[in-house]
Amino acid sequence: MPVEVFHGAGIDGHKETAVVTIRHQGPDQLTPSRQETRTFGTLTDNLHALPAWLRAEGITLVLMESTGSYGKPLYNLLETTCVVWLVNPAHVKALRGRKTDVKDSQWLAELLTFGLVVPRFIPDRPQRELREAVRYRRRVIEERAREVHRIQKVLEGGNIKLGSVISDVLGISGRAMLQALAQGEEDVARLAALADPRIRASADLLARALTGLMGGHQR
Repeated sequence: MPVEVFHGAGIDGHKETAVVTIRHQGPDQLTPSRQETRTFGTLTDNLHALPAWLRAEGITLVLMESTGSYGKPLYNLLETTCVVWLVNPAHVKALRGRKTDVKDSQWLAELLTFGLVVPRFIPDRPQRELREAVRYRRRVIEERAREVHRIQKVLEGGNIKLGSVISDVLGISGRAMLQALAQGEEDVARLAALADPRIRASADLLARALTGLMGGHQR
């Protein structure tokens, strides 16, 4: 999309500060008619002053580096008041001469003014929220699988072969037996009796699998 913008803003966002440079381009296209840089804190009440300043300056398009979690508060706040472009940091950091946060924001504003960047695609808020929920659910499932493996290793270390005779160590029966083991129960017959009647393994096989050498730290 061709860029015909003669004023814009560059934002260099960090964990605790956001350095913002607004740039109004002069008619000669060589030097800005006016350029100003301000630093804002990243607490929400501090950031509310940012869109107000941009509106007062007539800025409707801003450019930010796509820097993960630090850029999200800025994007969430600004997307309702102006157009926000995110750019891959690799596309601008390859250039020399950027040594401070102020210079970073000034350079971003200049790139935006002259249309030298291509914005990344950012889904709308409902799509982002759905994607975040799906990713979190996947991470929770993966973490649960890792925890099951850790429990299996603890059981194997205590000579408990429960995973060899029941399909789901963290099922209803498995949880009941694990809880009893953790509480110090050593009578394997009582442990086996905690299994659901629908478990295919016999009480004798369960008792043999639950016979081990569990130490206190393993419990």
